[in-house]
Amino acid sequence: MMDFQRRALDQETRKAKNVAVTLRRFAGYFRPYWLNLVGVVVFTLVVVYCNILYPALIGQAADCYLISTPTTQMGGSGVATTSCWYTDIAQLTSNESKISGLLGLALLIAGTFVVSALFTGFSFYTMRLAGQGVLRDMRGHVFNHMHNLSIGYYSRNEAGEIMSRVTNDMDTLQQMFNFALLNVFQGLMIIFWIAVAMLRENLVYGLLSLAIAPVMLFTTRYFSNQARKAFRIARQEIGNVNADLQESIAGAREVQAFNREEESIAQFQKANEANRAANVRAAVFTSALNPVLEALSYVALGTVVVVGGFSALNNQPLLAGTSVISVGTIFAFLAYIQRINQPISQIAVLWTNVQSGIAGGERIFILMDEDIEIHDRDNAKPMPQIIGKVEFKDVEAEYVKGEKVLKGINFGVNTGEMVAIVGPTGAGKTTIINMIPRFYDVTDGQVLIDGLDVRDVTQDSLRKQIGMVLQDTFLFSDSVMENIRYGRLDASDDEVIAAAKMVAAHDFIERLPDGYMTVLGERGSGLSQGQRQLIAIARVALMNPNILILDEATSSVDTRTERVIQAAFEKLLQGRTSFVIAHRLSTIRNANLVLMVADGQIIERGTHQELLAKGGAYYDLYMSQFKAEEDVA
Repeated sequence: MMDFQRRALDQETRKAKNVAVTLRRFAGYFRPYWLNLVGVVVFTLVVVYCNILYPALIGQAADCYLISTPTTQMGGSGVATTSCWYTDIAQLTSNESKISGLLGLALLIAGTFVVSALFTGFSFYTMRLAGQGVLRDMRGHVFNHMHNLSIGYYSRNEAGEIMSRVTNDMDTLQQMFNFALLNVFQGLMIIFWIAVAMLRENLVYGLLSLAIAPVMLFTTRYFSNQARKAFRIARQEIGNVNADLQESIAGAREVQAFNREEESIAQFQKANEANRAANVRAAVFTSALNPVLEALSYVALGTVVVVGGFSALNNQPLLAGTSVISVGTIFAFLAYIQRINQPISQIAVLWTNVQSGIAGGERIFILMDEDIEIHDRDNAKPMPQIIGKVEFKDVEAEYVKGEKVLKGINFGVNTGEMVAIVGPTGAGKTTIINMIPRFYDVTDGQVLIDGLDVRDVTQDSLRKQIGMVLQDTFLFSDSVMENIRYGRLDASDDEVIAAAKMVAAHDFIERLPDGYMTVLGERGSGLSQGQRQLIAIARVALMNPNILILDEATSSVDTRTERVIQAAFEKLLQGRTSFVIAHRLSTIRNANLVLMVADGQIIERGTHQELLAKGGAYYDLYMSQFKAEEDVA
């Protein structure tokens, strides 16, 4: 990964994040699924009620049936009242009646567990439906936004890093939406209502029992914040790993050709080690939190037993004016503490998933917030059928503000003419042709097609009338037929075959194992460079554009294959306005206009013969690069 990209990622990692904003954006995606969320809340309330009911029933079992006395009578909430839930304690005069009541209470306790389990399942199913819908919508929005980003964005960012945001970061959101978020919400509800129940039953005893809760919450907050930072770094580092992996796979031939396997492995190991270190740091905070909270929960249990036992054994209230704590209340509070500790521990573990999901969401939203540099103006109109007259007027352009790559480019070309653009590497040749389909926008001046500024028409209507054949041909992992049809999706099979015949690609396609139905490998693997180029030319021929751009389209093939491709070009160029970035002499000699470009400026212009006659920069370039090829030809 390039140094400036790594610095950008490091800066993103250190930058303070606004969790509230991220959660609000999540809420916006959940808004269409509000009915599911209402169902989740209702189901969760039932589960919470069952969790509150269970400890009260345990306390009632002790005070009403196991150690009941006329002076110790328990109500539904566990405080001293005049009767039990569904029986009068005065009527419990025999063991049979107590056993019968105890069995009924046991069935009620079992029923709360069954109901809790059922409604927990309902809540998770409903939440999963909403979560998967949100993930589908987010993936769609991210993918759509990626297609609207300019070519410049992809030149500044590696494919592996972008893929990491769409795959790994989406996976963290999936884990959060599917179970972590609901568990945290459920846990917080249980903690809150159990705390309310404890305080209602016995305010003083409840306050003492909950005294450790602030410490647990502070501990949870500290560890979760540290875990969140660690997980954000981990998300960055896995992006680096993916970027290095993708680059190594794509450049496998170059790695082996230059015998750089050891360096490539070392670089990957460095990124992999950084990812391991980040995940270990996150694991340290994740694994340390649960034992710390468990130890604190034992302190809380000990407080309940010691304080409650002291009050019960000495038959003394904790404070004057309060009731004596009964054994049933102690049992109930023990159950309350256990029930409240369980979601606290669960939240402690799952909160790291939530934090990781938030960190992943932030990275996804950073991608979605990338400015679309090239966009249609509000009053943009569809491009009429292109005739083919193109004019550059005082065009200037820059990729980095203040650093011009084009300086005052002026030239015009009439319909059906061919312009060859030559010059040293980095002179600005590709930048010039990128201005025509608006892959980049001018910073000053105008690019006109048939008198219309390209910025005043919609991108879609402009680009579908411009054909491009690049040096690095890209073919999709699909059939040859569909790769050619990519130029015009509504084309029939006969039209596809006609386009292939026009550019002399039909014969070799017929010799493939399944002819036009042969499925190509990644980027057209299995075909020669010349065959891939002919398929790309056929794809453009099927488009039948009035403007054609060739960016060093024959520079990667041998002389014999070049002749075949050049013959295809001659058919394709007829009647079309064309721009050719020249690498070989064969594409220059017949041009109507040759532009010699250096340092972002046109330093010479004219026909091939006129520029040779001048004996200037073009002549020097020709003699150094092209003369040998002419001799061979």
